[in-house]
Amino acid sequence: MSKPIKNNPWYWVPPLYLTEGIPYVLIITVSVIMFKNLGVDNSDIGLYTSFLYLPWVIKPFWSPLVDLYGTKRKWFLVMQLILSITFLGIGLSLPTNSFFLLSLACFWVAAFASATNDIASDGFYLLALKEDQQSFFIGVRSTFYRVAMVTGQGLFVIVAGYLEQSLGDNTQAWSITMVMVAILMLVLTVVNLLTTPKVESQKEYVKEEALTFGKVFLSFFQKKQIGIALAFILMYRLGESQLVKMAAPFLLDARAEGGLALTTSEVGLIYGTFGIIALSVGGIIGGIVISRDGLGKWLLPMILALNIPNFFYFLLAYWQPESAIFPALIVIVEQLGYGFGFAAFMMYLIYIAEGVSKTAHYAIATGFMALGMMLPGMISGFVQEWLGYSGFFLWVVIAAFPGILLVKFVKFPQEFGKKKPSQASL
Repeated sequence: MSKPIKNNPWYWVPPLYLTEGIPYVLIITVSVIMFKNLGVDNSDIGLYTSFLYLPWVIKPFWSPLVDLYGTKRKWFLVMQLILSITFLGIGLSLPTNSFFLLSLACFWVAAFASATNDIASDGFYLLALKEDQQSFFIGVRSTFYRVAMVTGQGLFVIVAGYLEQSLGDNTQAWSITMVMVAILMLVLTVVNLLTTPKVESQKEYVKEEALTFGKVFLSFFQKKQIGIALAFILMYRLGESQLVKMAAPFLLDARAEGGLALTTSEVGLIYGTFGIIALSVGGIIGGIVISRDGLGKWLLPMILALNIPNFFYFLLAYWQPESAIFPALIVIVEQLGYGFGFAAFMMYLIYIAEGVSKTAHYAIATGFMALGMMLPGMISGFVQEWLGYSGFFLWVVIAAFPGILLVKFVKFPQEFGKKKPSQASL
């Protein structure tokens, strides 16, 4: 390349976080819909797809390698190429007799590659942007990450649903869909290659980050009040961690089983159109208000906005409306609140990572975030089968209270997002 790429965040932040979000939602969420339509029961879906969170939980153990060797740009480009290959493998494995075992194996490889891609992409974001840019673009970043998630849960599910109806074969429909995902991932990898600037100098980088693995890892747990911080991370999405696993089965299940009996295409359409608009609005507003007023003013309203809409799922399960309009309205409210509330969560994680080895520390923080999603998600299918959908969604609402109560004890600069956080504050 003859000229270095100009560091304009508007060029590279959107595609980078699309590429980070799409594999995550395919692995964690769309796999649920796919396995549901391929005949796997709710308990197995909740258990085995929740195990796919594990790479995000344990990624702190190899995150220092991304800090210590190579550049983050090289790391995420390689991982994105691997993801393209693994989604192709998923598509090719579905028509086989051992599709569940083989596709899970491919999902596992994809999960490790995706978790490593997250480490490198997030680290690149922290290094390539100034602190005022980080707070401003947190809304753009979280919005495009969630746009990627809704694209996977919306657009690709719509395509799969259309193919299910036109081909009359769910297996073939999902096989083709996964091959399409592989192609899109390859295209996005090329886009990131062309748009991300080369902001890392290898010699300077190694000199700055020449720390041992142990020091990098242990220094995170030496931060002040880290116990409260980790408890807050684990509890922030305790309700959602269970909701996200059973929401799609609820919408797809027959009415006799407590579901709403929507088609695959209807579920994809709801999330991929109305949901994406509401999500984008919520995420952008969240980033703007944090940048303007600081996290202190908005943390409680944002965690409430993320959790209160879950109560409407209980109402849906209780009344089981026949029209798809009501689920669509609930998704609009839920996605708007989620986009708004998730911006605060991501900004809090960035704050925790502030200081030396911020890439590794951010990975550790997001590892605990993943643990908070994995463990409750593993039992979500069993809880749903025990309580039924109405009881399950009521339990999801109750599970949000510990995180909300912890807001009172969380410490952070009151003007975080407007001033540089003190490294001694945590």
